[in-house]
Formats: sequence, structure tokens, C-alpha cells
Amino acid sequence: MFDFFLPENEKKLRSSLKNILGIVPKNISLYKQAFRHNSAAKEIKDGIRDSNERLEYLGDSILNAIVADFLFQKFPYKDEGFLTKSRSKIVSREHLNQLSRKIGLDKFIEQKNDPGLKNSSMHGDAFEALIGALYLDKGYKGASHFILNRIIRYHVDVEKILATETDFKSKIIEWAQQKKHDVQFRAIEQTGNGHDKQFVIATVIDGEISGEAQHYSKKKAEQRSAENACITLGIN
Repeated sequence: MFDFFLPENEKKLRSSLKNILGIVPKNISLYKQAFRHNSAAKEIKDGIRDSNERLEYLGDSILNAIVADFLFQKFPYKDEGFLTKSRSKIVSREHLNQLSRKIGLDKFIEQKNDPGLKNSSMHGDAFEALIGALYLDKGYKGASHFILNRIIRYHVDVEKILATETDFKSKIIEWAQQKKHDVQFRAIEQTGNGHDKQFVIATVIDGEISGEAQHYSKKKAEQRSAENACITLGIN
């Protein structure tokens, strides 16, 4: 793989990724970008930054397709509603954050030392970006092999996950009603243009922002924002 031409830090990254992925990565620059949080990114052109957000967008789609196929095969007699809800639970931000830390991706994330990022979704985002990088580097087959044989087989308790609640928006609305709090989901910003447009959604409790998230899908941004608010507020 001509490792002797690589800088020492890239040799270490390639070796570490080989242990995580089970395959030898080829285009190491893709993986370096997959771990670059927007806080540490630089602008390339017209507001586009060299962060992991585009790879996250791609990885999100690839991950959803692979998990959908896995569930379709595993539960041949379940209806579309069950399969959709099950997939949402497996690819939820909370679960992806856990998986990211479990396989050690937190050690590779490049970010600014900002305490405000402590409860962010950057670990799950990096997981999806890694899937995007793997897809571009090794194709759908390589990404599928990693997810099915390195992640789901060893790190995902499907039955346990399916028994958990992942509709965080409904959860925090119910909590707010019980505690007599006012809760709102506000679109506070839109970034990018066209296919790169993302929605920034804040979960606001009694006028104070308790969670914030952005995504290409407004509904997913709301769910992730609500999930981050649940983490901040300690809502189980």
C-alpha cells in the first residue's frame, strides 16, 4: 500500500482504521475529512467548508439503506411501519453516538476545544461521515460489510434497541406537559444552498435553548435537537 510514502500520522490513522473497519483504507484523505468537525474546518469556496458534513450526508443515506435491507431480511413478515420505526431506532443519534465512542472514533475527531460541544451529536455525525468515506473508498459492498459484520454483529443488540423509545420530540413534549413547561422547536438558521442547505433547529424550553442540531432534513434536525435537549435535561 506504499505506506513508506505516507507521513507518520497518516500511517497510524491507516493502521487504526484497518483495526476498526476490518479492511485497509485506500484514500486516507477521505477518512481524515470524515473526522473533521465543522468547528475545525476551513472554508474552501462559496461558504463550503472542508468539514465532514457532506460525508455525513452521504453516509446517512448509505447507512439507512443498509440497515433497511438488514431489517427487511431479518423480519420477513413485519409491515412497513415496524421496519421504519426499527430502522429509526438503530440509526438514532443517541445510538450512533454510543457506537462511535464504543469503536473509538472519538479519538480521531478533529474539533475546537469547545465545552458547548460536549452534548452535541458530533460523535454520531463522525460515524455517518465514516460510512460516507468508506462508501467512496470501497463502494457499497465495503460499507455494507463493515456495518453488518463489524458493527451490527458485534455491537448492536437489535432486540434491546427495538424495545427502546427514540421519538425524542414526542418524549420532550410529553415531559414538558407533565412539568408545566413551554416547549418550542425553532428554526434559527439555514445554512448552504440547494442540495447543501441545512436546517438549524433549537429546542426551546421556557424561552431557553436546551438543545440544538442541524440536518439536511428539517424533521431529522428537530429529532436530533430534541434528543440533545433530553441529554442536557437528563430526561431518560
